[in-house]
Amino acid sequence: MKKPARRPPERPPDFPPSLLHALHLLTRDGALNADARRKLKQIEHLLTLLTPAVTDVLARFGDPQIVDAGAGKAYLGLMLAQKWLRGAEKGRLFAIESRADLAARAESIAREAGLDRVTFVPTTIEAAPLPERLHLVCALHACDTATDEALALAIRRGADHVAVVPCCQAEVARQLAAQGPGDRARIEAVTPLYRHAWHRREFGAHLTNVIRALTLEAHGYQITVTELAGWEHSLKNELILGRRVHRESRPARARLEQLLDTFGVRPTLVRLLETPHETTDETPECPNSP
Repeated sequence: MKKPARRPPERPPDFPPSLLHALHLLTRDGALNADARRKLKQIEHLLTLLTPAVTDVLARFGDPQIVDAGAGKAYLGLMLAQKWLRGAEKGRLFAIESRADLAARAESIAREAGLDRVTFVPTTIEAAPLPERLHLVCALHACDTATDEALALAIRRGADHVAVVPCCQAEVARQLAAQGPGDRARIEAVTPLYRHAWHRREFGAHLTNVIRALTLEAHGYQITVTELAGWEHSLKNELILGRRVHRESRPARARLEQLLDTFGVRPTLVRLLETPHETTDETPECPNSP
């Protein structure tokens, strides 16, 4: 008797081969090449780290609203929907992607895979028409200030959970480079940290993510910052996870303002949250508040 073919050990069991083929994560003969293996490693690990957040919103809300911001080819959003929403038979995932061709292709893949709980929104994160209340906002490698837009969206819409893996981020490095003699004299003790262009780029990226984490804390999120996967899989590897536990934290806000003043920067996330948003009148009450 002929034995049934075994599934290659690297192929994840939660996802049908047809979906992985459509996402170009499997070759024609069903194998994984090096690039696909690296990509799958990242996404599977992120989905594992998202498990507490997804199971929480599925348990507590009748129709949880999830966002994949800066979705790109929608690897994360489609695999999240396949892993959790299809079986739960509830919830809605909004995949926001400004490039219409990518959104259209991913929408076609979702339709062929029967993932009818995914809605594609072909516009920018700031302009996306979304429900007033969101429960989980994710962003995997949303470039530069798109990660800030995703975080601002989560905060404004009172998301219970947020998870971002930032990509390239040059805005703060540009702000540091643009400082005048007066600014440099005021913060003379720290300017050696970013005097050279290479250090400025690396330090600017680090400072950006510190500001992001502190901003979330100031808005009541409990933060975990960790590594997504090994460096052999991606150089853009920092994962910021947030769970909303309070309405706000005044000590964190004070630390944030001190940090911004020390380095004389004002990144997009901070500026977005300083600007009134026409679709949100008030941050929703924290569900974990007493």
